[in-house]
Amino acid sequence: MNGPDFEKTPLIPVVAQDDQTGDVLMLAYMNQEAFQETLATGRVCYYSRSRKRLWRKGEESGNVQELQSIYFDCDADTLLVKVHQIGGAACHEGYRTCFFRKIVPGQAEPEVVGERVFDPHQVYKKS
Repeated sequence: MNGPDFEKTPLIPVVAQDDQTGDVLMLAYMNQEAFQETLATGRVCYYSRSRKRLWRKGEESGNVQELQSIYFDCDADTLLVKVHQIGGAACHEGYRTCFFRKIVPGQAEPEVVGERVFDPHQVYKKS
């Protein structure tokens, strides 16, 4: 196997990890076109299931991901991309990682464990 099997699974889950710190930044998806663009440009491109189109990470926020390496699992149906996160935040809510809420057994509410890097209302011009 030379890479992910898009014939078996046209939309493959992708875990994005900071290459330097090992922090898990986000989970997204790639189709074959996004995978090929990522390899060709060195900037991570995903497939947005909600928009139903390619999503070039950082196209609105400027928080792009520079590709360092790609790994694929034993079934060739999941990817791990190691990236250099430009701009300090991978999350559209302004946090470094999308995994900024922690559930602690016995606690009623999730705990926010990260600091916002940017205000999403300013970056995305939402009201």
